[in-house]
Amino acid sequence: MAAKPPAGDPIQDAPQVAPPLHAAAGLPAIGHTLRIAQQQMGVARTARTLLKVNQKDGFDCPGCAWPEGDKRHTAEFCENGAKAVAEEATLRRVTPEFFAAHPLSDLAGRSGYWLGQQGRITHPMYLPEGGDRYEAITWERAFEVIAEELTALDSPDEALFYTSGRTSNEAAFLFQLFAREFGTNNLPDCSNMCHESSGSALTETIGVGKGSVSLEDLHRADLIIVAGQNPGTNHPRMLSALEKAKSAGAKIISVNPLPEAGMERFKNPQSPLGMLKGTALNDLFLQIRIGGDQALFRLLNKLVIEADGATDEDFIREHTHGYEEFAAAAKEADWAETLTATGLTRPEIEHALAMILASERTIVCWAMGLTQHKHSVATIREVVNLLLLRGAIGRPGAGVCPVRGHSNVQGDRTMGIFERPAPAFLDALDREFGITSPRHHGLDVVRSIQALRDGRAKVLFAMGGNFVAATPDTHVTEAAIRRARLTVHVSTKLNRSHAVTGRRALILPTLGRTDKDVQAAGRQFVTVEDSMGMVHASRGNLAPAGPHLLSEPAIVARMARAVLGRASRTPWEEFERDYATVRDRISRVVPGFEDFNARAARPGGFTLPHAPRDERRFPTRTGRANFTAAAVEYPRVPQGRLLLQTLRSHDQYNTTIYGLDDRYRGITGGRRVVMVNPEDAAELGLADGAYTDLVSEWKDGVERRAPGFRVVHYPTARGCAAAYYPETNVLVPLDSTADTSNTPASKSVVVRFEPA
Repeated sequence: MAAKPPAGDPIQDAPQVAPPLHAAAGLPAIGHTLRIAQQQMGVARTARTLLKVNQKDGFDCPGCAWPEGDKRHTAEFCENGAKAVAEEATLRRVTPEFFAAHPLSDLAGRSGYWLGQQGRITHPMYLPEGGDRYEAITWERAFEVIAEELTALDSPDEALFYTSGRTSNEAAFLFQLFAREFGTNNLPDCSNMCHESSGSALTETIGVGKGSVSLEDLHRADLIIVAGQNPGTNHPRMLSALEKAKSAGAKIISVNPLPEAGMERFKNPQSPLGMLKGTALNDLFLQIRIGGDQALFRLLNKLVIEADGATDEDFIREHTHGYEEFAAAAKEADWAETLTATGLTRPEIEHALAMILASERTIVCWAMGLTQHKHSVATIREVVNLLLLRGAIGRPGAGVCPVRGHSNVQGDRTMGIFERPAPAFLDALDREFGITSPRHHGLDVVRSIQALRDGRAKVLFAMGGNFVAATPDTHVTEAAIRRARLTVHVSTKLNRSHAVTGRRALILPTLGRTDKDVQAAGRQFVTVEDSMGMVHASRGNLAPAGPHLLSEPAIVARMARAVLGRASRTPWEEFERDYATVRDRISRVVPGFEDFNARAARPGGFTLPHAPRDERRFPTRTGRANFTAAAVEYPRVPQGRLLLQTLRSHDQYNTTIYGLDDRYRGITGGRRVVMVNPEDAAELGLADGAYTDLVSEWKDGVERRAPGFRVVHYPTARGCAAAYYPETNVLVPLDSTADTSNTPASKSVVVRFEPA
């Protein structure tokens, strides 16, 4: 039997701290998974649901985008994936009676954990202008409200259409089609806040803004470099791939400011020996200072160039552009500056170099630790430079591997969710539907918030996600949202964004991945694209949380009919009735999706083409892979300050808080903690267990404060600190972003400490 949701917010003022663990998964992960699942779903529903996760005839995990191999385990999920499924498949319900009992002021004072624990939303809900609480509304009236506000705008560009990475390919394609038929490219998405830097760097250097490797490539690699990433918490199934690579002889280098249990040792719960002993993954741990990665890779590139026979001269000559300029810049790399920027020692870097030179097949994986700095795009270009020097693009067992966070965030971009679409995509869309898409660029997430703040945007429609909690500069963002005329959130569960609203607000409850989707043409499936470009079907197996839910494609189709009216020639009713008709249109608009319906119906799906990987063809402006030669940057931190990175706890997925523990880091019962190296803490007079306010410093001189954090002495890199988001998003200035990609610089926040 499932447990009831918490009646009150748990006290988080006194988190308990123990030494961090040195191994991930194993029996504790199994126990925690089963406990959480039983609390949300009960025993029978847990078994029925979890055995369908990531199966060829089941549904795609609503958590991370890590791919599955052709051969699946019976339990093809990780601890955090099971938590994501349990929260979606929960038996708890948020009904109109709940909203009647909890005014907006009450919801606004609750934690994200408490809101998420209440369960699935069962009815469309409406907050009228001047109202103090949400009230039930019919779907017909909800779409009328949306149409009233959108058609009253002075320009379509006053509307913002945000997409979360959970949205299916079919829903995302319809969503961007509606936005462009309406007349705007304002399609911000969660990629803007995470891997936009990766897409920007890879598009310029290799011509495709995605990773170039498959799961099989990881298994065949000689060397895997994992930089700025914590797979044990953020992508736990990746640990199985690393374990398999190790068993085949691969070496692994981890580059990160914090030691992470998952990279130290993985206790595979799929095997008895794995649970008991586990596999040591790291061969070399480079505990780098925050933001020092570009300097590290630049020096490594210099050393590779200087080593006899270390560069792939044939590949460089036949497939690349800009080598001479890059080589000249690389030769200027300085040992002393690199050691300062990275905090590493010369023997550590020389050890890494020896491992690189010994490898014929090298893969570099990365996540937010590389993408959320001012110089992130230049850093990732430098990673590409290393692989180009070694001829490691388009070679089996080698390449780039940006590890995406959300389960279809890559697919949404493929479907056209992008504020700066390629002209060729818009041309194909216009030919297929007989529309004229706008050609001027739209707004990304940061620019959308600025537009709301400045009164240039008046409607925010969010397809999933938790916009308020995911974005930087919390006070600025919330004030901007409250200036909107209408905010709309398509959601499965409550979150902070439902409590921070425009003058009017709607919550539109939708089906989740676990839910059966039955439309007029019969039972439907949707598709997703994983982090390595594999597209496959997802079919829920549970009865929906209530009779008043609509699927995401149905919501878009009905909204489009209400807003565009008879003037639209797009067959929105047909698209809602049968998603196969949507896939037919996708097949004629998006390259690589030819014969989409037949290929999606195959067990396991299909792999999208990738020219650099498949053909060593690079569709860049030069027609070759491009070396780049950006000036080396790294954060400079004033005396008496530390450089803070925001990160997740183990009981968290993006902004969804499953619990109040961070088991691998030894922290339980609270989230307002700041991890500080003991030597830095001694210099700053920060006792372990003391409470402090975090105050960020930036060039605008504005004070941004996160109060009441418990100091935890922790083995971080010197000069660095770490704390959880979204609690610390308040410290990230809205205008502090990465060059080129405009991604918030959430991993490079200069902070001072003041007594709480």
